[in-house]
Amino acid sequence: MEFNLEEGKHLNDECSTLILPALSIGNVGQLAVDLLIASTKAERVGYLDDPNVLPCVGNDAYAPAPQGDLALPLEAYESPSSALTLIQQRSPVVKGMMVEFAKNLANFAVASGKKHVVILSSLDFGRWQTVDMSSGLPIHYLSNTNVDGADDKCEKLGWKKMKEYDPNQKLWKYLNTLAEGNANEDDISALEDDLGEEDYYPSLPFAAMFSCFKAKGLKVTCLLCYCSEGDNIPDAFHLAEAACNLVGLIPDTFKGNEGGKWVIPCSWQSVYGPPPDMSLF
Repeated sequence: MEFNLEEGKHLNDECSTLILPALSIGNVGQLAVDLLIASTKAERVGYLDDPNVLPCVGNDAYAPAPQGDLALPLEAYESPSSALTLIQQRSPVVKGMMVEFAKNLANFAVASGKKHVVILSSLDFGRWQTVDMSSGLPIHYLSNTNVDGADDKCEKLGWKKMKEYDPNQKLWKYLNTLAEGNANEDDISALEDDLGEEDYYPSLPFAAMFSCFKAKGLKVTCLLCYCSEGDNIPDAFHLAEAACNLVGLIPDTFKGNEGGKWVIPCSWQSVYGPPPDMSLF
C-alpha cells in the first residue's frame, strides 16, 4: 500500500484517532463515514493505493458544485479541529485478499502515528439471534481493551458487547495467527475444510481489520449495527452519532445543512435516484 499526499498537504500529528468503514451489508459504515467527513469539514489530504482494492473513480462526493476533483477507491481526510483522520473506502476488496488489505491498513496506521482506530460496520439483521429494540436500534461493539472484547466506556454509553465474539473460537484464533504472520498452508487447508455457522462473524471484513490493528498494538473499537439491504441512511446517522459519542464530538455543533445538525453529503442526492413521477398516481 502506498500513501500519496495531495499537493501542499501533510498529515497532522494531532489527528491520532482514525475512523474508517469495514464494507458490509447496506454500506452503513461507508455512509456513516460520508456523514462524518462532511459534518466535520474534513479535507482530503491524500489517497491510498492498494493492489487488493478494486479500482473505481467518480465525482467529488462532498463539493456542492463539481470542482473537477475525482473520488478514488481509498481516500484519507483530516479534521484537525476534531483531531480525526478518516479513511473512506469506495470499492470492495479483491476476493481472498481481505487479511492482506487489513495488514496494509494497520501498517499505514502505525506509520502515521495513530493511537486509536474506530471501525464502523454493519451486520445482517437476519442473523440477529435475540432481537431487542425496546430502546431503539442498539449499537453493538467489540474492543481490544479487554481480552473478552469488553470496554467500560462503551458499556457506559449503553452499547452491547458483540456476544458472538469468542477469542478462543477457531476462526478468531486463526485470524490472530494470520494477523501476526504465523499461519502456514496446513493451517489454511484444515480450516477451509471445516467452516460452520459460528464462523460467520469472524469471516466478515471488520473481523480481519480488528485482528490486524490489534496485532500492531493499536487500540481498536468496532461499532456495529444490524440492518437489512435497502435505504440505510437512518442507520448511517445512528452509527455516525455513536462514533461521535465515542471520540467526544458533539453533533449539535456541526451546523448542518437542511436545518439539521448534520451536513448531508451532496452525493446523497442521487443515492436512490430521482423521486417518482407523481403524474403516475
